Amino acid sequence: MNWYEDDIMRLEKERLELTYKPETIFYGSSSIRMWAGLKEDFPGLNPANLGFGGSTLAACTWYFDRVMTGYEPQKLIFYAGDNDLGDGRHPEEVCIFFQELTQRVTQHFGALPCYFISLKPSISRWHLVEQFKYANELISKEIKDKHPNWQWIDIFSKMLNADGQPNKEYYAEDGLHMTRKGYLVWKAAIEEAVAHS
Repeated sequence: MNWYEDDIMRLEKERLELTYKPETIFYGSSSIRMWAGLKEDFPGLNPANLGFGGSTLAACTWYFDRVMTGYEPQKLIFYAGDNDLGDGRHPEEVCIFFQELTQRVTQHFGALPCYFISLKPSISRWHLVEQFKYANELISKEIKDKHPNWQWIDIFSKMLNADGQPNKEYYAEDGLHMTRKGYLVWKAAIEEAVAHS
């Protein structure tokens, strides 16, 4: 996990320099970190962006206590697991990391309202689509059965075109990260979930 150290130190430094008290934490991989305009997209949530690049769900769990120290959020919005599958881990392992993350959240924040953004259907990882679907199935069932303070946000189906393929308009040239249009899909899905919770 040492390769994340620079990013974790950056987040710790940014926390010390904060001039406001965030109400909502966005935490996870580069899909969170690279969300330009996050604060402008969610002015009512008063968010902080604690994404770190290339992070896995395993890394988000490993660093959770360290990254969250000093925060007292009212909500947590989370995206990771994509890179775990890209690195060759199995969907079952991703679900186990999620279970461990929920324990960290409870230990740190109690029954905090949390939102899990489903794994997205990337162009560059389309060859792994069945593993993405299975990981989403496992985690959504875990949330439904065992974690009443967590809410599932489906963006997988929202990022497909009429042919059932990833909508190219939502992806950058690397076929993995997102365009502004892709982030607007996420924004609408998150707003809907938060409004109905």
